[in-house]
Amino acid sequence: MTGAESFLADRAVRSAIAAVSKAGASKAAGSQGATAGEGAVEVTELEASTLDVGVFAELTGPSLFATERVLVMRGLENLPSEMAPHLIEYAGAPSEDVLVVLVHSGGQKGKGVLDKLRKASVNEVVATAPKTWELPKFVAGEIRLHGGTIDEGAAAALVDAVGHDLRALAGACSQLVSDSGGQAVTTELIGRYFGGRAEVTSFAVADAAIAGRTEPALEQLRWALDCGVAPVLVTSAMAGGLRGLAKYSSAPSGMREADLAREVGVPPWKLKQLKQQSRGWTPGGLATAIKAVAQADADVKGASGDAGYALERMVLTITRAHGRR
Repeated sequence: MTGAESFLADRAVRSAIAAVSKAGASKAAGSQGATAGEGAVEVTELEASTLDVGVFAELTGPSLFATERVLVMRGLENLPSEMAPHLIEYAGAPSEDVLVVLVHSGGQKGKGVLDKLRKASVNEVVATAPKTWELPKFVAGEIRLHGGTIDEGAAAALVDAVGHDLRALAGACSQLVSDSGGQAVTTELIGRYFGGRAEVTSFAVADAAIAGRTEPALEQLRWALDCGVAPVLVTSAMAGGLRGLAKYSSAPSGMREADLAREVGVPPWKLKQLKQQSRGWTPGGLATAIKAVAQADADVKGASGDAGYALERMVLTITRAHGRR
C-alpha cells in the first residue's frame, strides 16, 4: 500500500485481511476432519523500523495455531537498511500461507526498496487522495457502498458541510444511509444532520468573499474560527475557489461543457457556479486576490502571529478586488 492518504490505505489493509479470513474459512469448511482453530487467521501488525531478521523469519514462517497468517508492516519507508535484502528476497518467493502487507506512506524515502519490490511483481495498491473536485464522486461511491443513492447536488452539499477529510465523509455517508430509511440521501437530509457545520465551513467563507460580499464573508469567517475551523482550511478553500475561477475565465470560448470541465478541473455541475462568480472579476482583480491568499497562507503557517487578523485582511483584499478594473 503506497500513498499518503491513510484512510484509503487502512481500508485496503482491512480488505486484504478480510479476503484472507474469508479464504481461510472456506478452506477450513471444505476440509475433512478439521479441528478447532483451523481456518483461523493470525494477524500481526508492527512498525517496519522495529524489524530484525529473527522477528521477520518468525512472522513469515508457519503458525502452530492458524491456517493462514497476515503480517502488516507499517512505515515501510523506515525499514532498517540491513533488512531490505531479506524483505526483497522473501518477496521473490513468499510463503503460500502468509500474506505480507507493506504500508509506505508516500514520499521519496524508501523509494529504492519500493522499486525493487515492484520488480518482484508485488501487488501494489496506491492510496492517493481524490482531488477536491472529485470528492462528490467519492461521496456517491461511499453511499452506493452502503446500499444508498444520492445525486450530484446532494453529494456536493455533503462535501461542503463536512469538508475534505475522507474519514469524516465516509462516516457521514454511513450514517446518512443508515438513517435514510431506504430513501435517497437528499440535500434536505444532509441539512438536518450537518446544517450547523455547513454554515461555518471554509467554503462558505470562500463563496461569500469571491462573490464580493464583505460583511457576510467576515461574519462567516469569525463564526468559522469560533467553531474551530483551522485557518489553513480557509486559505485552502479560498485558493481552490480562485484557482478554479481563474482557469474558467481564461478557458477558450465555445468549448463543450464536458471539455470545459476537464480544462478547468471541476465536475460539470460546478460550471454554473463558476459562470455566476466570473461576472464580477477581471484578470487584474483575480491576480490581486490570488496574491492575497498566498500571503495569508504563509501568515497562518507561521509568518504571522495572528492568524485571525491575516484571514480578515485576506477577505477584505479579495472582496475589494471583486469588480476592480
